[in-house]
Amino acid sequence: MTAVATAQSDSKKNITSELVLRMPQVLSGDDVFFEFCKLNPEMRIERNELNEIIIMAPISTDTGNRNFEIAGELAIWNRKTQLGKGFDSSTGFKLPNGAERSPDLAWIRNDRWEALSEEQRRKFAPIAPDFVLELRSADQSLITLKEKMEEYIACGCRLGWLIDPQARKTFTYSENGDIQTIPFEDTLSGGEVLPGFEMVLGDLFK
Repeated sequence: MTAVATAQSDSKKNITSELVLRMPQVLSGDDVFFEFCKLNPEMRIERNELNEIIIMAPISTDTGNRNFEIAGELAIWNRKTQLGKGFDSSTGFKLPNGAERSPDLAWIRNDRWEALSEEQRRKFAPIAPDFVLELRSADQSLITLKEKMEEYIACGCRLGWLIDPQARKTFTYSENGDIQTIPFEDTLSGGEVLPGFEMVLGDLFK
C-alpha cells in the first residue's frame, strides 16, 4: 500500500508549503497516526477530516521568535489567573470532526482539561481548545489558514486569532461566527474566553 503525495499551494501567490499524503483506510486509526507522529518527531504533522496527512515545512526563524513572544505573554497571564492550561505549537488535538490539528498556540479552561482522562492527555487529547492562535509564516497560504480557523470554530473553539505579520493585522474569530480584523496598532482582547488578557502586537513586532 502506498500513499499519494500532493502539494497544496496558494493559487494567487504560488506558495507551496505543505505536502499532503492520502492514506489507505486501513491506516486511518488514531493509534496508527499517533505512532506515525512519534516516529517522525522532526516533522510538523497534522491530519484533516478526510484522513489526509499534512506535512508542513519548519517555520522560519523570525516566525519562531514571534510565536515565542506571544506565548510568553499568554503564559504570564495564565500564571496570574490560573484559569487554564496553555499549549505550544508541538501539541496535537483531535477535533470532533476527526481532524488532528496543532495550532501555534492553544489554551483550555481548567474544568475541561480536568475532565480528560490521563490516557487521553498522553496522546492527542480529543478536545477542541477554547482558544487557538495561528501565526502566518511568509510561505503559508492565508486562504488555507482561514479555512483552518473556521474549522476550529466549527468544532467548538470559542476564540481564534489568525495573525498575519505581512499585512500587520489579526483576524479574530468568535464562537458566534463573528470575524473582525484588528490592526497591529490596536489592542487585541481575550474577551470572556481569556478575561483580562490584552496585547498590542505593534509593541511586540516592530
